Amino acid sequence: MNGVHGRTWAAARVGVLALLWGSTFLWIKLALEGLSPVQVTLLRCALGAGTLTVLLFGTRGRLPAGLATWKHIFVAAFFCNALPFGLFSIGQQTVDSGVAGALNATTPLWSVLIGLAIGTERGLRPIRLAGLLLGFAGTTLIFAPWQQSGLTSWGALAIVGAAASYAVGFAYMGHHLVGKGMPTLSLSAAQLMAATGLTALALPAGGLETVHVEHTTLLAVLVLGIFATGVTFHLTYRIVADEGATNAATVGYLLPVVSVALGAVVLDEAFSFRVAAGMAVVLIGVGMTRLQKQKQKPGPQRDVRIPPASKVATPHR
Repeated sequence: MNGVHGRTWAAARVGVLALLWGSTFLWIKLALEGLSPVQVTLLRCALGAGTLTVLLFGTRGRLPAGLATWKHIFVAAFFCNALPFGLFSIGQQTVDSGVAGALNATTPLWSVLIGLAIGTERGLRPIRLAGLLLGFAGTTLIFAPWQQSGLTSWGALAIVGAAASYAVGFAYMGHHLVGKGMPTLSLSAAQLMAATGLTALALPAGGLETVHVEHTTLLAVLVLGIFATGVTFHLTYRIVADEGATNAATVGYLLPVVSVALGAVVLDEAFSFRVAAGMAVVLIGVGMTRLQKQKQKPGPQRDVRIPPASKVATPHR
C-alpha cells in the first residue's frame, strides 16, 4: 500500500510542478510589459528565495553550513537559476511562446547527454530513450515551430541555452548537493538566495531602467516569484533528490501541454487536432520515461539485499 501511495504522491507532485512551471512563460511575458529582463529575473529570484526562507524558518529549519557547500550552491544557482531565468526573459522579448515551449522541451535530451558524459546516467534502456525522443516529438508537434517565425533568432538561441543550462544545473545538483544529508527545503532556499545575489550583479546591464509597474505586471511578478519560482524550484529539488536529474528534466515535456491549455482557456488561442495529438504523444512519452525509472529503482535494492536473506535461509535447507 505504501508503494501505491508513493507512486500517487510522485505523480501528484509532478502534476503540480508541471502546472506551476508550465505557467512561467505566461507570467514572464506579462512581467516584461513593465520590467526589463534583468529586473524580472532579480525579482523572481528574490521573491522565490523569500518564500522558501519563510517556509524554512517556519519549520525551524536551518540554512546549509560550510564554505564548500555554499560554493556548490552558488555554482548550481548560476546554472539552474540565474543564467536560465535571465536567458528566458531575454528570449521571450523576441520569441513567441510556441517556439519558446518547443525549445525549452530540449532540456531532457540535454540532461541525458550530460548524464551519459559524466557517468550519472547509466543503463539507458531503449524504452526510456524512446520515451525521451517521443516526448520531444510530441512537443514539436504541438507547437509546429516550422510554421512560426523567430526560430533562428538570438532569442531562440537564448532559450536553447537556458534549456541546456537547466540540464547542467540539475546534473550538478544531483551530484554535489542532494543525498548529502541536507534537507531539500534548506538547499532550495539557499540556492535561490545565491541566485538573487548573482543576478543583482547584472543590474548595471539593463536592470536600472525605469520601472512601469501596473496591476498586471505586479500580479505577474508576484505569481512568477512566489509560485512559479519558489514553490516550483523546491518541488524540482525534491524530484532531483528522489528520482534523479533526468527524471526532473522530463517534467519539461509536460510544460507545453500546460502552456497550450492556458493559451486556449486564458488567451483564447486555437486548439487544433494537431495540438491534441501532440499533447497525447507528450503524455505517453513522459509515462514511458517514468515507468522505466520505477522498474529500475527497486532492482539494485533487491540485489543488494539478496546475500543477507540467503544467509538467513541457509539453516532451513
